Amino acid sequence: MTNLEIVYLHHSGFAISTENHLLVFDYYKDPSKSMPKLLAQGKTAFVFSSHSHADHFNSEIGKWQQKVAAYFISDDIHTVGGLSGVAPNKIIYMKPYETAEQQAIKVVTYGSTDQGVSFLVEVDGWRIFHAGDLNWWHWKEDTPENIQAARDGFEKEMKLLGGLALDVAFFPVDSRLEEFWAIGAEEFCRKVHVNQLITMHSCGKVWQPPADFPSLGKATAVWCPETDGQKLSIAMNGV
Repeated sequence: MTNLEIVYLHHSGFAISTENHLLVFDYYKDPSKSMPKLLAQGKTAFVFSSHSHADHFNSEIGKWQQKVAAYFISDDIHTVGGLSGVAPNKIIYMKPYETAEQQAIKVVTYGSTDQGVSFLVEVDGWRIFHAGDLNWWHWKEDTPENIQAARDGFEKEMKLLGGLALDVAFFPVDSRLEEFWAIGAEEFCRKVHVNQLITMHSCGKVWQPPADFPSLGKATAVWCPETDGQKLSIAMNGV
């Protein structure tokens, strides 16, 4: 399979099918009941949880362990009890700025501006980034000090991520930030080469990018899923 098949599960949760593998990121809910069919395909499965917040981590993923080769789990989940009932040799707890390799997959963690980690995954020739809660969280009603701290924290991570080349990137565009909801995604796509941006964590209204996103002279394809179970297919060298 030369295409990447992506299923939007819910919120920041996605399932990605490559030629040989199934990747599941930040499973929270599956209203479309997509996961049983995906797991039944028999591909080698890897599951990722970026942090312990309930809208990104659901211990139900442990029930899949017979079909999962490994769980890559943020270390903050371990501090709140971890993923119980799963064979310890299947769980890889990771802190920011670590690398883990297993079978045909390489996982590098970056930081977050909230909690936990973000993931860069290399598998079957694809480079996939899932931001978790990494974002420029500009809450306009916050104190000037907190607003500046949010900006500084995001800029720190962007210095580490800048220059990366990604086939697909999942990134928050949260409607609760109102007119500032897309500033993180815009800056991310200016600093990182992203072939396909997929928005997540919308918390209500779903963003639609302006025609010149992220900036004039730099094209990035954007998919903003609206419905649980919605699908996107991406070819190896473009959409």
